[in-house]
Amino acid sequence: MDEAEEEEQMLRQQKAQKIKELNQKLSALKEQKSKLNAEARVYVEKRDELNEQFKILRAEILELKNERDKLNEKVSELKQQRNKIKTEAHEKIEELKKLRQEIEALTNKKPSKSLQTLKKEVEKIEWRIQTTSLSLQKEKELVEQARKLETQINIHKKVDQLNQKRLELQAEIKALEARAKLYHEKLTETAQKSQEIHKDMLKKIDEAKKVKMEADSLHQLYIQTKEKTRPLQEEIAEILNQIKQLKEEIRREEERDKKESEEALHEKLENQAREKLKRGEKLTWEEFQILAEKGMTAQG
Repeated sequence: MDEAEEEEQMLRQQKAQKIKELNQKLSALKEQKSKLNAEARVYVEKRDELNEQFKILRAEILELKNERDKLNEKVSELKQQRNKIKTEAHEKIEELKKLRQEIEALTNKKPSKSLQTLKKEVEKIEWRIQTTSLSLQKEKELVEQARKLETQINIHKKVDQLNQKRLELQAEIKALEARAKLYHEKLTETAQKSQEIHKDMLKKIDEAKKVKMEADSLHQLYIQTKEKTRPLQEEIAEILNQIKQLKEEIRREEERDKKESEEALHEKLENQAREKLKRGEKLTWEEFQILAEKGMTAQG
């Protein structure tokens, strides 16, 4: 082994020693990281337990809130219905007042003749116009007379309609007042129940806040612990990269040495084959192939 080969072998040994040292350091770093990860897992487990507890409390709070909101919605609905009925009753009372005034006004204009009498008079005029030969002036007079009678008939009809509507309005107002009283009673009962559920919900909210604060505190500890592993992971990655590079260098050097060794052996076999060929000795198949590659044959 010459001096250059000894130097190469020494450098290779140094690289192997460096890999060994790096692996030792890598093992220590991984152990340190593993301890931190174990500590972080403890925080995570406790945090998750509290978050699960918080989740249960939140579901209970939501259930109470939904129940309370439904009751409040019912209260609001009952108020609206009660107020709507009161408003409707008030509007109908006002409508009834106006209706009575209208009936009184029309009654004053009501003709003395009955509805049946007026209808018969209109029928007679229409029959006369259809069956009798009249002058144009006379026909106009009869048509005008019929028109005035129709106006009086309409007053009769209108008064009858308004009286019927007055009776209907009076019945509707009584029914609305009874319904408004019933809605008020239901409203009071529902509002009281809603207040009781609201108190229970507030107690649950206070409990949930405490649990959440503790869970958040553990989460911060978990984050802080994981942050400590970051520089360790970066150092581990750097060491792994160094080991990879050193191994790659050793591999390339070993391949180069192997190639040089193979070339030296090939040259040695070639020289041996040439000598045997000169002496006329029989060549092996390998020796024959080596010489053939060089353009020589056994006859050469």
